[in-house]
Parts: sequence; structure tokens; C-alpha cells
Amino acid sequence: MLSIQGGRASGGFCDRLARRQFLRIGTLAGLGGAAEVSLVDLARAEAVSGTRSHKAVIMIYLPGGPPHQDLVDLKPDAPAEVRGEFRPIPTNVPGIEFGELLPRLAGMADKLAVIRSIVGATGDHYSFQCLTGRSHQRQPAGGWPEFGSVVARLHGSAQPAAPPYVGLSPRMQHTPYNSGKPGFLGPSCTPFQPNGDARGDLVLQGMSLDRLSDRVALTGALDSFNRAADRSGMMAGMDTFRQQAFGVLTSSRLAEALDVSREPQAVRDRYGFGTEKHQGDGAPRLMQQFLAARRLVEAGVRCVTVSYSFWDYHGNNFNACRENAPQLDQGVSALVEDLHQRGLADDVAVIVWGEFGRTPKINKDAGRDHWPQVTCALLAGGGLRTGQVIGSTDRQAAEVRDRPVRFEEVHATLYHCLGIDPLATTVNDLTGRPQYLTDHYAPLPELV
Repeated sequence: MLSIQGGRASGGFCDRLARRQFLRIGTLAGLGGAAEVSLVDLARAEAVSGTRSHKAVIMIYLPGGPPHQDLVDLKPDAPAEVRGEFRPIPTNVPGIEFGELLPRLAGMADKLAVIRSIVGATGDHYSFQCLTGRSHQRQPAGGWPEFGSVVARLHGSAQPAAPPYVGLSPRMQHTPYNSGKPGFLGPSCTPFQPNGDARGDLVLQGMSLDRLSDRVALTGALDSFNRAADRSGMMAGMDTFRQQAFGVLTSSRLAEALDVSREPQAVRDRYGFGTEKHQGDGAPRLMQQFLAARRLVEAGVRCVTVSYSFWDYHGNNFNACRENAPQLDQGVSALVEDLHQRGLADDVAVIVWGEFGRTPKINKDAGRDHWPQVTCALLAGGGLRTGQVIGSTDRQAAEVRDRPVRFEEVHATLYHCLGIDPLATTVNDLTGRPQYLTDHYAPLPELV
């Protein structure tokens, strides 16, 4: 395992990582024979196909389940115990309204698509359904793989020196919130996780994230690592594809993509900085992770997952929303704006969602409880048809009134954005049985 240790900084993401965080580059075969090179199979697959596209998906998961009726599906005519404290505001698309806590996103609604009628949630606190499109309650042997793991198996990375799947989500106290599970596809499709477990890591010449801005030092350390491997005879003993995978894992491309300090200060300020303090048992509000996600897809990563804050507000819902939603508004709007300005909007799809919605009726603690009957999602980019709302709920945002949308349909749409046909493509499970990507659900015709 090759890693770059975290430094002593006390700020936010990448250039402000906490001292226990580090850059995890990946597993290497040949360092003792027990580990598996995670990119070898992908290198072979790309050699056979002869093509790489530059399509990518950024998945933003909101742990705990965001209150849909306080963000993008407000009900100002509902009874007071349902409508809550926030008012709707107009967006730049006539007839579409968002909540007052999302003014930046409201100003770019023409670049967004809102789904207000997602059904089929299990009601459990779990990132699984958002990350896989499947229920965790019925799984084959090995478990369903995450979206990024499927993409890693089918497509590999878009650039030779970038992994196909990167998980930026930090480790969270509530274990089911955590992602990074390849399911029956196995370890070769596990994401690279900058905030993962440090066991078994090989520290690269003492290089820390504090020194990432020193390109000469970083390049020298990587070169030294490669020369040492060559002197040991390890490189000579690898086949072409293992050498290619080794080159990916020891490249500085990933480290440079994660080093957001390379961005102009104005860009970093546009995204904001947030806090590295974990919110509840969920994630921190790390604003720079949105910027890091953009840099990663530019570097050739096909799927990046991000977890933002904590949304399980059984009490004090409205004050919690006032703390969390404005920064989410800033980070996501900066990402969408950035993708458009850099000519990436047709190639990079963004989705923002949580595992379920919240109860229409406000409880005695001024909170909203779990509500799996309906939830929402925000999409952008990917060449999708934006500037629209799909589906609607009843007067209390309690039940779907029209156009129910399943998690599988959203995933089918995201696969479509990557040029993958979810109705014709399969991956084999541990028994060798082919499994369709979305259980025969098609992309949403409103979006593609």
C-alpha cells in the first residue's frame, strides 16, 4: 500500500487535512505476493477495448436523509405543523421554486433537474441504496456493488495515471453511512479512499500532505520509490499490465488532483471551507471536497463519491437546516458553475441525495422523523435535460402525486450518462450469474 501521510494542519480538506488523514494510493502486487493489484484487470480491459471516454459522475450523499419539504419541495399552503419555518423563493426558471436557504442553486435552476418523487426507500440509515441503487435487504452472495465499482469494472479510468473510482467520503461514526464496498465484484473494484484505514500502508519517503505543494520533492520521492522497485527486480517480474497498474499507483497525478491548494484563491473561496468537525454521527462540512471532486474527474477519475454533513434532524430541524443548507448551496452551486465554465457540463453528471425524506408533520421537538414514502434528488450536468422538475407530491409532501421514480431509474440514468446501456449490460456475480445493472429499469426519458 502506498500512501502520503497527513500533516499537522488544522483546517479543512486536502491542504487543510487533519493529522490522522492521509492520501491512500492503492494496493500493489509483488510487494510480498499477498496483495492484489487493483488496476491490472482494468488495464487489460482497456487494452482490449482500445478506447477511453471522459465521462464521469460525482455522487454527493447527504447522510441521514435531508428534509425535502424544507429544501426543494416546500408546501407554503400546508398547515403550520407541516410547512415549517421556511418560505419558497423563485428560481431562474419560471414556475419552479426552491427553499429560501438555497438562493445560489435557485439562481441556476436552469442548469439543474429536481426529482421530487423518489420512492422505494427502505427507511434505514444507510448509504447503500444511494450508492448501489439497490436495497440492502435482498442481496446476492458478496453483496451488490456500488455504482463506482461497476463503472471501474466496465470502463476503467479515463486517463492512464488515474484510478477509475475515488471515494472522498470520510469514515463516519454510523457505520452504514460509510461507502467503498465493491460487493461481488471484489477488491479490484474498491475505490481509492483518501481518508481510509492506515493499516498496512507503505509511507512514501516520509512525504506528507504538508509538502504536496512542493512538486519537486513529491516527484523525487515517487521516482525514488520506482527506482527502488526496479532495483529489487519487481518491475522486471511484472507483465505489461502489472507494470501499467504499478505506474498508475505511483504516479503523482492523483496526489496533484487532490491538492486543491493549486487552485487560485478566488476559486477556493468560491467553494468555501466549512469545518472538518463531524456533524452528529455523519460527515463533516468539508466544502473543498467539492472542488477536489472536480479536479479528480478532470484528472481522469470516472466516479467520485462525497458525503456532506448530517441530516437526521429528529429535533431542532430548522436551526440545523440554517447551519447546513447554506453551505451545501454554496458548495454544490460552485461545483455546477465550475463544470459549466470549464466545458465539463456535458461530460460530468452530478447527483445530490440522501437515503429517504422526512415526516411531513413536525414533532414535539421541532424535528422531522424518518419518511421513506418519498424523497428527492438534485441532478446537474451529464448532458441531461435540466431546468425542470420531475414528479410531485401531495399538499403535505407526504405521498407521491404523480410520476413516482425509483432509485434504480436514477442509477440507470447515471449509467446512461457514462455511455453504458443499463438494459443490455451485465456483470457476473460470485456464482458466474450475469446481473443486470438496474434490474431492467430504464433511464428517465425526461432527462435523456
